[in-house]
Amino acid sequence: MKRDEKARRIQGILDDRIPEVPIPLDHKDPFTLLVAVLLSAQCTDVRVNQVTPALFALADNARDMARVSVGDIRAVIRPCGLSPQKSKAIRSLSEILVENYGGAVPESFDQLEHLPGVGHKTASVVMSQAFGHPAFPVDTHIHRLAARWGLSNGRSVVHTERDLKKLFPIEFWNKLHLQIIYFGRQYCPARSHDLTGCPICSWAATKKRIAEEAKRR
Repeated sequence: MKRDEKARRIQGILDDRIPEVPIPLDHKDPFTLLVAVLLSAQCTDVRVNQVTPALFALADNARDMARVSVGDIRAVIRPCGLSPQKSKAIRSLSEILVENYGGAVPESFDQLEHLPGVGHKTASVVMSQAFGHPAFPVDTHIHRLAARWGLSNGRSVVHTERDLKKLFPIEFWNKLHLQIIYFGRQYCPARSHDLTGCPICSWAATKKRIAEEAKRR
């Protein structure tokens, strides 16, 4: 089966299985989403949502966050991991937002990616989920599933994003990246997964990959 045909069939299954895609990180505006996405690096969304209420009680906007000490931020976000780097990034980006953007989060990939602690994936999430611009944020879960399903060769996250953008219509990117994440959590876990019984892997994965995954179980 060609990749484009496979992509269309996968999209149909995702629409059937995951019709609704609530944004997994709790937030109220672009700034709180930006901070939450930054915190989600190497951390679960559940843990981030447990931590952000206390953080946003300290400061829920760039001007107030820029006045909070790095130590106080770090004390609150420690459960998310990488707290030394993340606390410095949150304080620094808040200062930059105040100084350069009047406290607002810029609606620009380039400007977002120049903020401390903000890479392409984080910028893509903010652009898609906060501002509604077409983007296909690829995290480790989407990268893994795209390779497992034969939609990309899995050489790199950058390569996977490029492949997925070619396969799926731009108007569906924002929904699809969340559908794939939710599908992976519910039906297609990384470990101890029987590919032969999966609604997508059972036909999309190659026989070689199914055999390789079976050995790991």
